[in-house]
Amino acid sequence: MRKLKTLAASAALLMAAAPAFASEAELVIPDLSSVQFMGVTGHNLLLGGLVICVLGVLFGLWQSMQISKLPVHKSMRDISELIYETCKTYLITQGKFLAVLWVFIAAIMVWYFSRQMEAPRVLIVVLFSIIGILGSYSVAWFGIRINTYANSRTAFAALKGKPYPTMAIPLKAGMSIGMLLICVELVMMLFILLFVPGEYAGPCFIGFAIGESLGAAALRIAGGIFTKIADIGSDLMKIVFKIKEDDARNPGVIADCTGDNAGDSVGPTADGFETYGVTGVALVTFILLAVSPSVFMKGPVDEATAKAMAQTTQIQLLV
Repeated sequence: MRKLKTLAASAALLMAAAPAFASEAELVIPDLSSVQFMGVTGHNLLLGGLVICVLGVLFGLWQSMQISKLPVHKSMRDISELIYETCKTYLITQGKFLAVLWVFIAAIMVWYFSRQMEAPRVLIVVLFSIIGILGSYSVAWFGIRINTYANSRTAFAALKGKPYPTMAIPLKAGMSIGMLLICVELVMMLFILLFVPGEYAGPCFIGFAIGESLGAAALRIAGGIFTKIADIGSDLMKIVFKIKEDDARNPGVIADCTGDNAGDSVGPTADGFETYGVTGVALVTFILLAVSPSVFMKGPVDEATAKAMAQTTQIQLLV
């Protein structure tokens, strides 16, 4: 019976408000200063969260500096730096590809969003798509850097035969990139919530989500392809020279290591950044829709629509 009531109320809501529903680009952030939690305004609460996130970014950078200063054999360091330089070439090439790809995506965004919003809001979507791409790209670059630091340091620590350093260095490296990835994401989102006018928050979030998704998709797919190509190249060298795949004399070993770093670090790091970003945008959307459904409505909400919303919310809470 309750399910039938829920369906009926939802149908009434859709019929009453179908012409008025808009996309997430119409999202409006309410005045955060008007809301209080335990005597603290919403604006100040999020401002405190922003400070914590900035400290998290600094903590991630501090961890990476600690790893870079760990003892390492010169030959191991030289190999890891060679891998990093090769990964840099890969990332620069990917950056050029992303720039060209963004031009086409930007043209599609302008065509699509110009049909439902004015030019300034379309411009905001396009600009924040660039910020999203740069976010994915920058954390991917940091992931490569911290990986090449940690690889050689871990290998050198393992020579002592002690298990703890061999475990602690990769763990610290994971903490570094994980903390920086999440905190950079939250800093960008909190900046939008705190310092961008509420009526422009929707285009900012949409552009940001599109950009980071585009960057992560390109880096993830290309990184995986690069890994497989380099791996196959190392295998072919193994056949030609009749030596093991991971033998230092195999000319394909460096390419294989570079491919592994690109595929297993660049792609997942950018993908993780994108995952937290789109999840955060969805979370903000759902919360605002639950608290005040009218933030998604174009124009004023009539009495019938408001009643249907209230009825649907009450019944769903009971169910």
